[in-house]
Amino acid sequence: MGDGMWLGGGDFVTALQELLWSEAKRREGIAADEHPHSASALRPESPAARRLHLRHLEVAAECGEVAEQVMKDAAARSGRAGASFPEMGAAAKITRQTARNRWPQAVGTRWSLHTLRGRQHPHGTDTVMTRSREKAVIAGWDAVRKGDAATGGVLAALVSDSEHRVVWASLFDPAEYDAAVIEVPDDLVDIPVGDGEAHQAWTDRWALFVAAEVERRTVRA
Repeated sequence: MGDGMWLGGGDFVTALQELLWSEAKRREGIAADEHPHSASALRPESPAARRLHLRHLEVAAECGEVAEQVMKDAAARSGRAGASFPEMGAAAKITRQTARNRWPQAVGTRWSLHTLRGRQHPHGTDTVMTRSREKAVIAGWDAVRKGDAATGGVLAALVSDSEHRVVWASLFDPAEYDAAVIEVPDDLVDIPVGDGEAHQAWTDRWALFVAAEVERRTVRA
């Protein structure tokens, strides 16, 4: 069976049906090249048809079990590669919550520290991944509280979880000359994956929000 048969929904389904039928025939002692060549080639009322169709059902049921195991393994590998539950849900055509319930161990605990450097545009950005939320928050807090954003240091920091949602945020407060924990707007809570246009748009919104918030606190000072 060539790889080409597995490309596209129709070819994939046809190839899978042929594979299951061949296995049903094998279990009944019928050679692959012998009649019947398809599930519809038997007279439905015959005892032979009933026996072979039941065997076909048996194989199909086992296929479902195998598919679940294959999906579980694929989810685990996706998680190790950095995929989130929303991404797995989209790939499997299920919801994020269903993916989380079905493969709870697929996504490990990872926390990403995002930092915004410099007071003026364009800002520099960095992202560092860690296995500890506490370490990510401490690193972000320490970086922001140095107060050297004017010379290219960290102006603001965010920590996101395995599903790329912000769980902690901080910026440099000129009024207190120290780091301050803040809440980010709803449009910043979910961080787009990767470094494409969606992520860049999110970064730009974050920078604008930080600039406005720092300005507001500067006036207050």
